[in-house]
Amino acid sequence: MPTRPRSPAQRRDALKEVFNQARTCTRCPELAATRHTVVFGAGNADAELMFVGEAPGASEDEQGLPFVGRAGRLLDQLLEEIALERSKVWICNVLKCRPPGNRDPQPLEIENCQEYLHRQVELIEPSVICTLGNFSTKLLRADPTGITRLHGAPEVIVLGSRAVRLYPLYHPAAALYTPRMLQTLREDFARIPELLALGAPEQPAREPLVPAAAPAAPEPPEPDAEALAGPVDPLAQAQAAGEGAISLEAREAEQLGLF
Repeated sequence: MPTRPRSPAQRRDALKEVFNQARTCTRCPELAATRHTVVFGAGNADAELMFVGEAPGASEDEQGLPFVGRAGRLLDQLLEEIALERSKVWICNVLKCRPPGNRDPQPLEIENCQEYLHRQVELIEPSVICTLGNFSTKLLRADPTGITRLHGAPEVIVLGSRAVRLYPLYHPAAALYTPRMLQTLREDFARIPELLALGAPEQPAREPLVPAAAPAAPEPPEPDAEALAGPVDPLAQAQAAGEGAISLEAREAEQLGLF
């Protein structure tokens, strides 16, 4: 298991590394061959609340951002109704690539891609994860029980080294076509502030950190940072300004933009 970064700056650097790995991923040959962009995720790198959907659609694949189509607009509306906004949360999917024709994710694709999701959870450290629909709910619970039985019922689970409050919800795309389901989704969303107010659940005990041995000789001085920086890195700007909201766009190979 990778060493878990401790400071916000270390976590951001590690998240950027995971993004760079994901944007060139070829674990699923069909998805790698047919995608337009890798849709890594977007939002706040220090978010207490994370949403996990199924897979990118056509609009997401084109723009490199999750939930930007009709389902995304409904998600924005539901967040607004509970006094939250997209830039304050983290939004991603089980799959980072669009399945051809928007078909369902296949089991091997989910297996291949789940490492990226687990690393996002580990690095962003949310208190609450809202799973949107069956695929993310079944994956993170490691259980085949469907969303119809589980929606609106929070539980504490451990994902890797992180304990979170998992809160299954219907996917906004399904609610677009069924008024009854939309009302249920609204009622379930109304409980999110209550869950956030509880804070993070008690975390599993961690192994104590072992201090590194002192180097035998002083390290040479670092090269001048400005001389090596090149073009301004938006992520570094956000860190210097104390901002947590970032948008990760796979379409721009080296760019991490800001909301």
